[in-house]
Amino acid sequence: MKSLVLENNQNLVLHSNAAIPDAVTENSILVKVAACGICGSDIKRGFGNGAYHYPLVMGHEFSAYVAEDAEDGRYKKGDRVAVFPLVPTNTSEPAYQTGDYAQLKEYNYFGSRCDGAFAEFLRVPIKNLFPIPDHVDMVHASMTEPAAVALHGVRKMHITAGDFGVVIGAGPIGNMTAQWLKIHGCKDVAIVDIDDKKLKIAEEMGFIPINSKHTDAVEAVFKLTNDQGANRVVEACGLPQTFLQAINMASRNAEVVFMGNIIGEFKIEEKDFSNMLRREITIYGTWNSKTVPVGNDDWSTVLNYMDKELQVAPLISDIVPIEQGKEIFNSVVEKRKFHNKVIIKLADKL
Repeated sequence: MKSLVLENNQNLVLHSNAAIPDAVTENSILVKVAACGICGSDIKRGFGNGAYHYPLVMGHEFSAYVAEDAEDGRYKKGDRVAVFPLVPTNTSEPAYQTGDYAQLKEYNYFGSRCDGAFAEFLRVPIKNLFPIPDHVDMVHASMTEPAAVALHGVRKMHITAGDFGVVIGAGPIGNMTAQWLKIHGCKDVAIVDIDDKKLKIAEEMGFIPINSKHTDAVEAVFKLTNDQGANRVVEACGLPQTFLQAINMASRNAEVVFMGNIIGEFKIEEKDFSNMLRREITIYGTWNSKTVPVGNDDWSTVLNYMDKELQVAPLISDIVPIEQGKEIFNSVVEKRKFHNKVIIKLADKL
């Protein structure tokens, strides 16, 4: 099979006759990968010495076709599925018992700890499969994982109808977070970024764009809210200055979600900390997504809303075949042109 292999740091090689990896757990099934998105973590892993080991096939945001009938009859050859990439390895942990798999100390993960979906075939646990509804485009379904991450963070908050929301970060996850804020009841949502192209996409989708390169984002939010501040704020960049912005633009009794994986050291001055206390702000941390309880889990919810209330097509800037995988990765890393969500497409059908 074809497979895009990270041989070592900054060195991707397309293999034409790669072997299909062995299953990482029992009760697995063979799937044919339809499409797999490039995540920011793939850039750090592949081009920033962030791999657990070499060689490695990256890719954890993917949709697929079931390539064989399941023994228990739950899935048949040709079924369309999205695949949750985290594989628990220690069922005795308390986090496993509650379904909080992202809190596990011991786990496997497609595309990082084991080979992932920048390849034509993969063996995955049956319990990690989520059926893709008929109304959802197969390429769009490859964005289920980041959409679930966004939803999981928004679900931390107690949104009420008419709230003013802010998302710092206009990338795909930030934009989907803004969509979830509106879906959950926020009347208006502003998106803060420094990239005019991403902000234009956000504006065309009905969000209020704030370019923090040209204006003070905190002042802009207070101006938009009659000097009250935002009720719900999500930081989706991971920068120390934007973590502070998120706190400072929050209203009294506001909720703030830290979603971005921080780069650097976050410090807060005495005045800012005092204001945070006086306004009685609630701060949540969020990580990954949940696949339970079945039916109301993050993944099923995403797939029910996708290509309806949740629109991902405007966020996709590139769809390329695996043969162009190395080239598109290099283009993203070197910022040769504008890239938003990049998806490697591997198959149109089983």
